[in-house]
Amino acid sequence: MNETLQRSLLSRVIVILAGISTIAPPCRAEPMLIEGFERKLDPARLKTQDAEVTLVKESKSTALRIDLGHKSNWPGITIVAPKGKWDLSAWRSIAIDVRNVGTKEVTLCCRVDNPGANGWKNCNTFQIKLAPGKSGTLAGSFIRKGGADVKLIGMRGYPPEAGGNDTRAIDLQNVTQILLFSPKPKSNRSVLVDNITATEPYKAPKTPAKFLPMIDEFGQYMHRNWPGKTASAEDMKASAAAESKDIGANPGPKDRNEFGGWTGGPQLKATGWFRTEKHAGKWWLVDPKGRLFWSHGIDCVHSRAATPISNREHYFRNLPGAKSMLSKYYGKGSWAPHGYYKDHSPYRTYDFARANLRRKYDDRCATIFAAITHKRLRSWGMNTIANWSDSRIYLMRKTPYVGTIHTNTPKLEGSKGYWGKFHDVFDPEFARAVAKGLAREKGKSANDPMCIGYFVDNELAWGDDVSLALAALVSGPDQPAKKAFIADLKAKYSTIDKLNSVWAAKYKSWGALLASRTAPDKNKARADLRAFYTKTAETYFRIVRDEVKKVAPNQLYLGCRFAWVNDLAAKAAAKYCDVVCYNRYKYSVEDLRIPGNLDKPIVIGEFHFGALDRGMFHTGLRKARNQKHRAELYAAYVRGALRNPLIVGTHWFQYKDQATTGRGDGENYQIGFVDICDTPYPEIIEAARSVGYKMYEYRLKTASPAKQP
Repeated sequence: MNETLQRSLLSRVIVILAGISTIAPPCRAEPMLIEGFERKLDPARLKTQDAEVTLVKESKSTALRIDLGHKSNWPGITIVAPKGKWDLSAWRSIAIDVRNVGTKEVTLCCRVDNPGANGWKNCNTFQIKLAPGKSGTLAGSFIRKGGADVKLIGMRGYPPEAGGNDTRAIDLQNVTQILLFSPKPKSNRSVLVDNITATEPYKAPKTPAKFLPMIDEFGQYMHRNWPGKTASAEDMKASAAAESKDIGANPGPKDRNEFGGWTGGPQLKATGWFRTEKHAGKWWLVDPKGRLFWSHGIDCVHSRAATPISNREHYFRNLPGAKSMLSKYYGKGSWAPHGYYKDHSPYRTYDFARANLRRKYDDRCATIFAAITHKRLRSWGMNTIANWSDSRIYLMRKTPYVGTIHTNTPKLEGSKGYWGKFHDVFDPEFARAVAKGLAREKGKSANDPMCIGYFVDNELAWGDDVSLALAALVSGPDQPAKKAFIADLKAKYSTIDKLNSVWAAKYKSWGALLASRTAPDKNKARADLRAFYTKTAETYFRIVRDEVKKVAPNQLYLGCRFAWVNDLAAKAAAKYCDVVCYNRYKYSVEDLRIPGNLDKPIVIGEFHFGALDRGMFHTGLRKARNQKHRAELYAAYVRGALRNPLIVGTHWFQYKDQATTGRGDGENYQIGFVDICDTPYPEIIEAARSVGYKMYEYRLKTASPAKQP
């Protein structure tokens, strides 16, 4: 990392221990030992599940060896508190020394319980992943009940000082047991654990009146300090100057052309467009000039991060007045598929991110932000503006990008999904709606050599391998999908009696089946349900593929960004997509394959890691201990993808942290490469550079991975 940038970020804040509240100044108290293993535990306090324990003499202490089996989903041990409970209320965090003494990678979890803990409520869970022979600290900050005892709304994660807002929150005066376990191992694992300690002294705010407001005028949490925290508009300008020097010192890899393709690698056929090709045993993208290309990108490349303020204006300090130049960043929102604002929509918003850009770059902020974004990506070793991004930025055509297509289509009434119902692909309006969505790209991204291709839809409700067929049958009689399914059944069985015999059903006629809203026995009807499910999935991908190629015959069809998917849907995607996309929130995708071991290129549409050491309240879907660990996880994930012969790119979600107090659905994840004040996180940027600058050589030289145990 450039030393100038590092010094600038660190010099303008009071650097204190990460996570220590400014309400409670840090002290030098030694950690509290919860459990050591210098002598054997009372058998009444130690429970095992598919595990064996032994005390092992180390050089300076005695550790507990846990040999974990794999017959149970959660092999491990439970340590019961002496006299019924531990009081850990004076501490912020837990830390455990761990060493993997087995021959395979191990994930070890620690769960801290109150009475009534069930894995989701009344407990805190932390984890560490270690390679064979490696040591580390299994650590995490408690989510506590109590604190300021303020009931907050509209967020997924809440400040630990507030208390009472998270179902996982625990009464730290009444910790009854600690569990150590491995989640669903496929073979035996072995670990040494020692020194279970409570760390980082904690003192809660005394009253709610001292807690609110909790967000400063820059959109940051007020009750903690951390490296890189912005104290003034002058800080932002200083950050911009330091970053400019850093980018000047790290302008990007030298062996790249204007598309980000590898000029130091082999010259393949140049078609003028992005395409796929298998080269040296691995799938690749090939850029328009015939150079190998691997899509190292980032989602949500835009300036926005609006947060709802309705019914919680008192959370925020010094919101701008009507005459302020920053009042233009007030707005209105209505999107809220989940959370508090689902039932309180529409709502007022304020966009701290855009206001901060105005402070940082004055009235030229939009132009400067767009220009520096392209420079940043190249400097960070990235080459793709990925999904959900601002067309005003990517249509500058300085960085390759993907297109995002969403459509308003007829829905399958009986279907269910996290983001909504599935399309009725048998309704003629479905194809027309897809065509209409793509038509908007004519003269923009369509037939632009910088456009890699299109994602159409996102995280659809694919369900299990019979769900969409059952959804058709429980829909109304006018549902086109239901009519199509019954037409197939008529063609196969000819009479309703023959269908009844196979399904063990009692329909009086085909008309009765059409009118029925009751699902059949899915086990007896499974063969027909799976057949129609496959037909539905293939119809979806075929129609979308055809419409993409009509409008943009030279661009790739990149799929629908699977989050929840079954084998039938994945195989249908492989049949029609140029590249199959998975949003894969895991710690590794090195062993990711398409069902049936189909040989088709894959792109990772989303992944991320977040930590709670820089003033945010939620880590996102995969946790990191701190920014250093987040950077390590990033580098390991992308290198694992580079070793996977099918994967042709990874797209991080997302460019900027979400708002500290959440977007419309409450997501408030620490998942950005830059924070709400547009200040880069130096750790993850250095990780991206360490991977991105040498990724082509690394991918070409590394062997294909063996199947993980």
